[in-house]
Amino acid sequence: MLHSNFIIVGTLIGAAGSVAYLINTVKGKVKPNRVTFLLWSIAPLIAFFAQINQGVGLEALMTLSTGFLPFTVFIASFINKQSEWKLTRFDLICGVLSLLGLVLWMITKVGNVAILFSIVADGLAAVPTIVKAYKHPDTEIAWPWIATVFGVILTLLTLSTLTFANCGFILYILVINILIYSLVQFRLGEKLQQH
Repeated sequence: MLHSNFIIVGTLIGAAGSVAYLINTVKGKVKPNRVTFLLWSIAPLIAFFAQINQGVGLEALMTLSTGFLPFTVFIASFINKQSEWKLTRFDLICGVLSLLGLVLWMITKVGNVAILFSIVADGLAAVPTIVKAYKHPDTEIAWPWIATVFGVILTLLTLSTLTFANCGFILYILVINILIYSLVQFRLGEKLQQH
């Protein structure tokens, strides 16, 4: 088990990737899906407050950063029109389902249930970006996604006990970032479509 200060290091590594993504959004080099990034800012922030409510300590910092930084990317997507990704009906349906998950959290108001619904909401919000990374990997850059993976791994290595409250959301973040990184870096969609 690593010292809890590595949570801060892990969060900073993930933040470095997010800042790079933010800069590339402003430059128009990446085209974030606005539905995804807006909801990626809401769901983790709810999970963060639920974690705090459940008594989770410093490890909640990673969850906080995974909510705040996507919000900056969402805002940046309005600065450069070349960074705009065309929204489809599919994107909007995923967004509505994601919001439904957030409403279910508000109804239950139970910490672990809130974290679960935040994972569901965040996952549904991720679907448009996963599809975009699969079909159009050239609209993304890979390394910010893997930076978050390393940050999450460091955070997980600081935990003395694993509970749903302290690691459920960040385990989900680990999986989703590995998936998007793989789709972009290895252009898996293009390779599968060729066969």
